[in-house]
Amino acid sequence: MKRTLSSLAIPGLVLAAGATLLGSSAFPERQAPKALNILLMGTDQRDTITAAEKRKFHAGGQACNCTDVLMLVHVSARRDRVSVVSMPRDSYADIPPYRDESTGEERGPHPSKINGAYDEGGPGLSISTVESMTGMRIDRYLQVDFRRFIDAVNDVGGVEVCTSRTLKDSATKLNLRPGRHTLNGGRSLQYVRSRHVDTSADLGRIQRQHRFLVNALRGLKAKKALTDPVGMARVVGTLLGNGRVEQGFDAKELIELAAALNKVPAKSMEFTTVPIAGFNETRPDIGSTLAWDMRRADAMFARLRADKPLLKASADPRPKDPPGLRGYGPVRGSSLTCK
Repeated sequence: MKRTLSSLAIPGLVLAAGATLLGSSAFPERQAPKALNILLMGTDQRDTITAAEKRKFHAGGQACNCTDVLMLVHVSARRDRVSVVSMPRDSYADIPPYRDESTGEERGPHPSKINGAYDEGGPGLSISTVESMTGMRIDRYLQVDFRRFIDAVNDVGGVEVCTSRTLKDSATKLNLRPGRHTLNGGRSLQYVRSRHVDTSADLGRIQRQHRFLVNALRGLKAKKALTDPVGMARVVGTLLGNGRVEQGFDAKELIELAAALNKVPAKSMEFTTVPIAGFNETRPDIGSTLAWDMRRADAMFARLRADKPLLKASADPRPKDPPGLRGYGPVRGSSLTCK
């Protein structure tokens, strides 16, 4: 269900992410530039990696065919600012009505965890759910599974991450000492999947995903990879795959987006989670869910709809590591980079 700008994503977006978009074929010069909203979906589909990789990187287990990562990426109309809002996978969601494409059955609105929308209706239902919860129009989407993620990281020679404290996870077997580490695709997968490092659970994992994104982008800029058409074409080909998985981008658009992001400094990138009010009462049909702080969330999405920054120009808050269980407010990408 490809969406065009006139009619209407994990770590893979930055690796796909310059010639700016303003003069591209996807954004004709005769039209005023518009802000771009992208939904990045990291799925837990793991049948594409080998049994040996599952053992080595502790990526086995039963897949839920859901979105472990949901990031709303807002690129400003002037292409000078990027705001990334992560939505925890256990967020309570009211799934909008939809028609099952395989059976033709009409299903009415119903409660679920936000990550379950993908299992029910694929990227289309995930998009509809996010749009209904945020009031944001999704223009493009990108879904990245384990195989695409591993191969894309390897295509660019790995990604450097850093930590001020030991990171150990009992499930993924991540074990990083304080300092800098260059991770290949498999170890990067362990890094962005780990949520048993401390009591911050999924909120801590989200913050590590944000760190990974901004440091991946910095590394690609340093290598001048974002403006290398041959190299980016290879990465984009890896991410989009062989066409069996529907995508909301075509290759040319992703390459153009990479070129645009090359011009956005880390200090002009904002990272945050949806404001969290706390836990809802556990329900037998959907289990334990997180409740959004709707007053603060609505105010945040209203700013994005108006194409305004989430942070004041003079603000440069420091991220708390690990974050609290109510999420964390916007921080600049420059506060998440390796120093």
